[in-house]
Amino acid sequence: MARPNIINKQVLIDAAKVCLVEKGIEKFTLKAVAEEAGVTQGTVYYHFRTKEQLLLDVVKDICDRSWNDIAQQQDHKDMIKHALESAKSRCSNDAFFHQLFFTLTVAGFKNEKIREQLAEILQAENQALSQSLSKVWQHSPIDGVSLETWGIFFNALVDGLAIQNLMLENFQVETFFEELEQLFIGLSQLSNNKTS
Repeated sequence: MARPNIINKQVLIDAAKVCLVEKGIEKFTLKAVAEEAGVTQGTVYYHFRTKEQLLLDVVKDICDRSWNDIAQQQDHKDMIKHALESAKSRCSNDAFFHQLFFTLTVAGFKNEKIREQLAEILQAENQALSQSLSKVWQHSPIDGVSLETWGIFFNALVDGLAIQNLMLENFQVETFFEELEQLFIGLSQLSNNKTS
């Protein structure tokens, strides 16, 4: 029996995540989301006019939850480890996040609204990264490179890593993240030396 039309968007976003995991992006439909949530397809259309809008909200939800969780970390070393684990989990071959993100990016080349919404998500991620880095580094480890630039750099690095992991059959994602952690440690030491 279908639920009444009084349902919040988060229930539909969560149902969409389940559908993406179970069916993949290729077989993802608003009808499947409605069935998973136990509502009519019209209810899904009421909250999300298009499949792309629902997928954008799924991406935004994943990003928001991830950054809120990272921001809760009190210890700087834990924050770095947690951020790297979060990024690594989104880059795994069976994770749908980057597949979804890149699919929407391609759609954004022809759809201004999708491009604008993805730009907002990217800007929010860049800002969250910069804010997290400001908790770890009092100063940029390299003169002339702002924390905002470091945030953009690391965000682009993780997205680029995801492309390589999705495309290269034997990409060593574990090794990369271990070395990326060492890079953070080294940069943190440079930053600490500047304040000493």
